[in-house]
Amino acid sequence: MLKKYIDKKEIEETVKRLAVEIENDYRDREIFFVCLLKGAFMFTADLIRHIKNPTRVDFIRASSYGSNMVSCGEVMITKDLEEDISGRDVIIVEDIIDSGITLKCIKEMLYQRNPRSLKICTLLDKKARRQVEIDADYVGRKIEDFFIVGYGIDYAENYRNLSDIFIVEADQ
Repeated sequence: MLKKYIDKKEIEETVKRLAVEIENDYRDREIFFVCLLKGAFMFTADLIRHIKNPTRVDFIRASSYGSNMVSCGEVMITKDLEEDISGRDVIIVEDIIDSGITLKCIKEMLYQRNPRSLKICTLLDKKARRQVEIDADYVGRKIEDFFIVGYGIDYAENYRNLSDIFIVEADQ
């Protein structure tokens, strides 16, 4: 059963606020966005549409969930960047920081590629589930310990297409 948690209007306002924060930090510099697939694709697309800076986008696909609701703790990179990020201002775009395991792995991997700067932007931050120390530089919204879907976020590859974000509730 799904219960609406964050509606599309609030999502849009949050994305616009994050875009302004990023623009203010980077002025007219080019920003290289790294979208973490699959969950962050909608968020990344909406975010970069609101940013006036020159931008580049590439994609990484990593997983530590499979079809489970809890992270298994192992990170697998299934698609890597196609462009060199050396000397560039890089922002990793994530849909939700949960355990932090996947994101920490990605950040450490990208840091080894010598970017000029490396920051994290997340739509949602669920600190209650954090298993490793990692924080985002840009946070859309902090959330409680709910399992959510929608706006690109899935459960077993379902529900990504929903415009709003929903809490997945166990059937009674």
